[in-house]
Amino acid sequence: MKIAIIGASGYAGGELIRLLVHHSAAKVTCATSRKLAGTPLDQIHPHLKGFTDLKFENPEIDAIDADVVFLAVPHTAAMTYAGKLLSRGIKVVDLSADYRLPKEVFEKVYGVPHTDFFPAPYGIPELHRKECINAKFVANPGCFPTGATLAAAPLAKYAHTVIFDSKTGVSGAGDNPSATTHYPNVGDNVGPYKWTTHRHLAEMKQELAFLGSKANVYFTPHLVPVNRGILTTAHILLNEPMEQEEVEKLYHDFYKGEYFVRYQKPSLAAVRGSNFCDVMVESEGHRVVAVSAIDNLVKGASGQAIQNMNLMCGYPETDGLVSAGMLP
Repeated sequence: MKIAIIGASGYAGGELIRLLVHHSAAKVTCATSRKLAGTPLDQIHPHLKGFTDLKFENPEIDAIDADVVFLAVPHTAAMTYAGKLLSRGIKVVDLSADYRLPKEVFEKVYGVPHTDFFPAPYGIPELHRKECINAKFVANPGCFPTGATLAAAPLAKYAHTVIFDSKTGVSGAGDNPSATTHYPNVGDNVGPYKWTTHRHLAEMKQELAFLGSKANVYFTPHLVPVNRGILTTAHILLNEPMEQEEVEKLYHDFYKGEYFVRYQKPSLAAVRGSNFCDVMVESEGHRVVAVSAIDNLVKGASGQAIQNMNLMCGYPETDGLVSAGMLP
């Protein structure tokens, strides 16, 4: 398969290329960047030197020749590309937020009109595999909702309240420097942000409702001084108490056969660079604490996007994604 990545200069684009090098049937043939056209990829992604000889391009959307396109572009940009690509029979995985939510919810959360809306599968394969298989378009989930939803999913329908507390690495903010990500402001520090208003909360509410939950859902993220990873602590307040053995059985049964979800004590180092989500739970009766760890750039973005591509195109779900985390 010929793969094009629109917006390939950022972290997600670099991760897509790094992972697709190991895919049995996919070859990146086009990597776009308006600002960097003509620049060799390895000047921006030096870790890929020797793995690709591509240069960034800036083609017209109608000139892109590919079987699958990954949209690694900012929110609101994907909607300008998606329909044109689909009309040409090209399959699309969108890493932005443009198609993750119903139109009216998107417009309320992001504060902009959606100019080319159509419904799309929400690409957490562990929950929406059937919708993603053979799909023409998949909306790749946000990084926070991926870790949070997988932490709480088995207990969602038994809860009246779910409180997500996430610690995220700095790469989640992208590769454009800012005061927030400036090293002296991040190093030796932990900082909450968007305490009650983070946009990813809408996806968490959507997915817990999909799982049959009527719970009130709350979310606060914190920035921590690491490059990669999201550690999410979910406080799941149950309608009726459950003992530890019962809760553990729910998790083991729910994720039975799911290669990328592992039941073990979560650690950012154990999932770094991998597509795994590690989950573990502890019950005190009415409250269960579920903790998950993912790499925000892999299971939280590019790895999950390739997992979705595999489902869309009939390849083994793990193709290109079988690698251990980088501990320590």
